[in-house]
Amino acid sequence: METLQTKYPNSEKPVVERRFVDPPKDPALHSTWSHRFWVAAGCITVLASFAKSIIGGFKSHLWLEPALASYAGYILADLGAGVYHWAIDNYGDESTPLFGTQIEAFQGHHKWPWIIVRQQFAVRLNVLARTLTFTVLPLVLVFNDPVVHGFVSSFAFCILFSQQFHAWAHETKSKLPRLVVALQDMGLILSRRQHAEHHRAHNSSYCIMSGVWNKDMGLLVSRTQHVNHHRAPYNNNYCVVSGVWNKVLDENKFFEALEMVLSLQLGVRPISWTGPKSEWSEETVISNNNQA
Repeated sequence: METLQTKYPNSEKPVVERRFVDPPKDPALHSTWSHRFWVAAGCITVLASFAKSIIGGFKSHLWLEPALASYAGYILADLGAGVYHWAIDNYGDESTPLFGTQIEAFQGHHKWPWIIVRQQFAVRLNVLARTLTFTVLPLVLVFNDPVVHGFVSSFAFCILFSQQFHAWAHETKSKLPRLVVALQDMGLILSRRQHAEHHRAHNSSYCIMSGVWNKDMGLLVSRTQHVNHHRAPYNNNYCVVSGVWNKVLDENKFFEALEMVLSLQLGVRPISWTGPKSEWSEETVISNNNQA
């Protein structure tokens, strides 16, 4: 399959190099039974927490408090995902203990953003699902408070599916289900337009769930929003759930302040300060049948 390796130094005209790869045959894109098991376990665990919230609400006649807790979980999930995204985009490498694999994957995402679209569902979600299974399950077993589970189930659901929201922000609009497009347009999940800012500058808009804290208010982050994350120097629009935090965090230079504190206190400089890495230059794959 003929492909193009497209590099964007300083976000100007691309330098194109022809080469041949066949990413659909890459086994890393295909899920295993282990991946599927952990995704199923994560979904069941989150569903159990949600069920305890609903059942507890019926028994205690509490409705407003669990609903408000669920909304808080949704909002804070975008912030949490954004802060984590910022950290692994800017600090460490593949040799970092415990987080090395994720750091390599997230930083490599700037070079091959189309990979997340071609990965099978369980490949995207299995790492988060495994983590949530071990963290949420004890809460399900110990707590019965519907307010606690209103927050936990909403937060965990958004974190679990944050990479799916992220993938939808990279997919062409014509290939998305109508419901997903509607949620992106409403701002419930991250949009392509919002996330694009992160892929331009690489130093903002880190929130990738709803993106509500990035530049635009929304419920799901959209393709147009998320594309901003994929532009040099790659330092904005980190939130990928709804993206609602990106506006607040970027305009108030929240991550820049954190980077300054870490630099002054620990002597650690973020990747975004040195400008985009050459290996972060985006490669675009074009096949005979479709364009990634």
